[in-house]
Amino acid sequence: MSARIRWVVVFLTALALAAGIAAGVEAAAKEKPWKPGQSAELIMASGGVGGTYYPLAGGIAKLWKDTIPGVNVTVQATGASVANIRLLGRNEVDLALVQNDIAAYGRTGTESFAEKKEKYTNYLAIAALYPEPVQIVVPANSSIRGIEDLKGKAVVVGAAASGTELASRQILAAYGIRYTDRKDIKPLYLGFAEGATALRENSADALVIVGGIPNAALADVQTVTPIRLLPIDANKLRKDHPFYVEFVVPANTYKGVSSDVKVVALKAILVVRDEISSQLTYEMTKALFEKAAAIGHAKAREFDGKLAVQGVTIPFHPGAARYFKEKGIEVQAP
Repeated sequence: MSARIRWVVVFLTALALAAGIAAGVEAAAKEKPWKPGQSAELIMASGGVGGTYYPLAGGIAKLWKDTIPGVNVTVQATGASVANIRLLGRNEVDLALVQNDIAAYGRTGTESFAEKKEKYTNYLAIAALYPEPVQIVVPANSSIRGIEDLKGKAVVVGAAASGTELASRQILAAYGIRYTDRKDIKPLYLGFAEGATALRENSADALVIVGGIPNAALADVQTVTPIRLLPIDANKLRKDHPFYVEFVVPANTYKGVSSDVKVVALKAILVVRDEISSQLTYEMTKALFEKAAAIGHAKAREFDGKLAVQGVTIPFHPGAARYFKEKGIEVQAP
């Protein structure tokens, strides 16, 4: 190697190191200082009151208040994932529960964020918490046997611009059903609780829910209306939507559903604004996995540090990355 080439290599290496150091300094400069015991008032965006996010967020908020002195988290009911990313982007909340795909779309300005040319990069991952299966529900006595049979039917696709609505659009399209540029179905833009009511009152033929199992809204429906789940073929989605993974809803998850049902799932992840202190984020992450039993929600029993980085395609907050590193798990951080 000539002296000139060696000099160029050294120069480029120095530039790369300087860029990395600068990025780290910039990330650190954004953080608001916090020391153990210091007061911290935070807001966490969740989801609709009839879903999983809202009560789970309440349990997490209580855990942090009880175990991290000075920390108080207010839980805000929202339209869920897409709305939560926008709230983070506008600095109106500090933390949020979101679907893994929506977290990625928000940072890249694609899918739900493309039309208005939105792009939000001020949030980072804390952890993946649990799988969120897509559940397409019909009354047990319905003539609808598969997703193809939904054509011409009234289908609750989720609240407008929500993560559930995006999943509905993607999955139905994989089966040749479209409702934005075509009217293959009558879409009903309702949240979980309202959608469950519509199914129970026969004003909807089917209901799409993306959330943990058993879902509270569906548990309420089945007390009046026996239900059935439609199978979803992961192979139809894998090429265009790799965020979806195979998932099996076990028999007897819901009353009357007597056999396993193959569906697909996304992952619920917890994200935080990049301004939140690394030390505080470390403490929150540690409590989340080491004291999950105190959360008092069924989903918390699924929290597993070894699985907490799977399905996360956005960078981790340095505070969360520090916790996982201590556990021997390397993650991508700014």
